Amino acid sequence: MPRIALFAGSFDPMTNGHLDVVSSAVRLSDRLVVAIGVHPGKAPLFTAEERLAMLEEVCAPLARSAGCEIAFTTFADLVVTAARRATATILVRGVRDATDFDYEMQMAGMNAAMAPEVQTVFLPASPAVRPITATLVRQIAGMGGDVSAFVPAPVAARLKKKFAKT
Repeated sequence: MPRIALFAGSFDPMTNGHLDVVSSAVRLSDRLVVAIGVHPGKAPLFTAEERLAMLEEVCAPLARSAGCEIAFTTFADLVVTAARRATATILVRGVRDATDFDYEMQMAGMNAAMAPEVQTVFLPASPAVRPITATLVRQIAGMGGDVSAFVPAPVAARLKKKFAKT
C-alpha cells in the first residue's frame, strides 16, 4: 500500500520553512499532496493559482530527486476532508517551536477524532528555518526588505515584483 501524505497550508508565500518540511515529507512518503487552504474570509497576497505555480516550481524537483510522486491542489473545507479526497493516510505538519507544537497537538487531536484513519506526523523544522514565518516574510518584503534568505529564489522574485506594483 503506498504511503500518501498531505501537507496543507496557506503558503502565502511559500518559505524556506515550507521547503524544509517538503524536503522531509518526500523522503517519508510515496506520494505527497501539497494542499493550499483557500478561505473566503482571508485576503491573501498571492492568488491560489500563483501559489500553486510557486509550489510546483520549487517542490517538484525535490520530489523527483527523492523518487516521490507529488501533486498540488487547493481546498476550502476541512483538512481531513482534503486528506480523504487525496486518499492520504498521513497528515504532515511542520513544527518550529513549543507554541507550534501545542497548537498542532490540539489540531491533531481534533483531526484524529474526525478522521481516525489519518495519522498526523510532526516534522521538526531545521534550526536555520525555525524563525521564518510567511507573515514576517510578507511584512519584510512589503517594506522593501530583502527576503532572499527566507524564501526560495523564484518566490523572492515574485515578492519583489508584487510589491513593486504597490
